[in-house]
Amino acid sequence: MAQPANRPPASVYAEMTPNPATMRFVSSVPLLPEGQVLEFLSPEQAQGVSPLAEKVFNLPMTTGVLIGGNFVTVTKNDIVSWDMVHLELREFIQEHLRTDGRVLYADVPALELAVANDRSMGHAEPAGAEEERIIAVLDEYVRPAVEGDGGHIAFRSFRDGVVTVTLRGSCSGCPSSMVTLKGGVENLLRQMVPGVREVVAEEL
Repeated sequence: MAQPANRPPASVYAEMTPNPATMRFVSSVPLLPEGQVLEFLSPEQAQGVSPLAEKVFNLPMTTGVLIGGNFVTVTKNDIVSWDMVHLELREFIQEHLRTDGRVLYADVPALELAVANDRSMGHAEPAGAEEERIIAVLDEYVRPAVEGDGGHIAFRSFRDGVVTVTLRGSCSGCPSSMVTLKGGVENLLRQMVPGVREVVAEEL
């Protein structure tokens, strides 16, 4: 998972997300293996695991960093507006990818922490065919759209017709994500998985 020394020059562009507190920075080069997602909610969580996340947390407005296959979602506080910092932050991330290039540290403790982080972000182990089907629908139809908005969704449980998921990155704390969850994800799962009657988000 360490970055190769001969990686091509990276370019980065910024995208707004439905969550006004987050912005998505898309890289022209892969950052993590396909399907892997890491989230850091404090500088301490990033310390010794991701030099990229460490650098982003050096900026005083940063409150969260989510890294996916080819993007970094940054959550900020209300100290400054995106208009004032998004170009600087884009250059900051791009410069790191072009010089240092590392998304993760290569030592064993860092990689073990990254694997644990990724596992905590993943789907819960399915208990049967219904849950396997729910996960398959989320992966095929929902996850690409959610990641396109700089977020992440994962299955947590299915009990009494209620599917519980976790929402991370730009989806976390975003009012419009609840509309998407109820109007989009819930309707989709009810149509494609018999027995599903509701989808709710787990409180983190």
